[in-house]
Amino acid sequence: MTDTLPIILEQHHWIFQAFAIILAALTIDLIQRIILNRMQSRAEQNTQNLWDDAILRALRRPLSLLIWITGIAFSAKIAQHEAPAIIFEAIDPLRDIGVISALTWFLLRLSREGQRAYIEGQKRRHEEVDESMVDSINRLLRSSIIITAALVILQTLGYSISGVLAFGGLSGVVAGFAAKDLLANLFGGLMIHLDRPFSVGDWIRSPDQNIEGTVEQIGWRLTKVWTFDKRPLYIPNATFSNISVENPQRMSHRRIKETIGIRYEDSGKMDSIINKVRTMLEQHPEIDTSQTLIVNFNSFAPSSLDFFIYTFTKTTNWVRYHEIKQDVLLQIIGIIENEGAEIAFPTSTFHLPDPVTLSQS
Repeated sequence: MTDTLPIILEQHHWIFQAFAIILAALTIDLIQRIILNRMQSRAEQNTQNLWDDAILRALRRPLSLLIWITGIAFSAKIAQHEAPAIIFEAIDPLRDIGVISALTWFLLRLSREGQRAYIEGQKRRHEEVDESMVDSINRLLRSSIIITAALVILQTLGYSISGVLAFGGLSGVVAGFAAKDLLANLFGGLMIHLDRPFSVGDWIRSPDQNIEGTVEQIGWRLTKVWTFDKRPLYIPNATFSNISVENPQRMSHRRIKETIGIRYEDSGKMDSIINKVRTMLEQHPEIDTSQTLIVNFNSFAPSSLDFFIYTFTKTTNWVRYHEIKQDVLLQIIGIIENEGAEIAFPTSTFHLPDPVTLSQS
């Protein structure tokens, strides 16, 4: 019995070697987890730099996968040397696929964590960030990573990438003819994200189409707009390549342009009214005097003498703008009344050439 034990140990020493490698992989994985946990706790204390947090969060699980793939591959190599079997011929390609998969997983997690870190960093600096554009760019990046990883895996398995690309190019031409509208919308979405004529939350309208509302979502095929009567409007992105789009959300000021008429019999008071209205606008706290400001007698209308005001408010908020405009118009009414004049309304005057007399029979 004592003689056979060393023989058994000598014949099956590879089992202990494989077990030792698995144990080493477990130990290394435990050590890297402890190290990364400590590094992450220190990185979280540095709130100025969010990218180190993103890298550490993205690295933990793929690194564990890489350690275990390497350990299992070495153990399988030892078993293959001691007990050759056809199944062990798959060790090398499976190991390569595992390493590529771990790297791909890390890059995908890094892109997601990087997106989160970028958005959070912009918000901390109180800078405007278009989350829809960042999300679309991240989706494009993730798609590129997946496609590249798939091609590398095919090359690792012995397939010709050039043949795959040639087949993909031919298929792309066929698919392009079959789905040209879909491709047009995809490129339209790309142009929206690159040119950025509008962003999520912007109020847009088109003089060419019956489109007006607030942008809620910009996808790769459709853009969702909420109209002001609370109806969702889904617009193919290719439409924006053929129409002009107005973005009132990005205006710098809002304009007040009104024409007011007084009676012809108040013509002598016109100059005083105009001067006082101009002074009122120049002293109004919500009127931007650095912009064009005009108050002038404008025309002889059929029933009135008209003057107009042309000025800009400091605010671009729609509700606040109407409050300011109401205040301006009410002050103009007060100025006209204080001058003893009246706002004109349509009237007609009849002229009779001779007095009318009634004959008695």
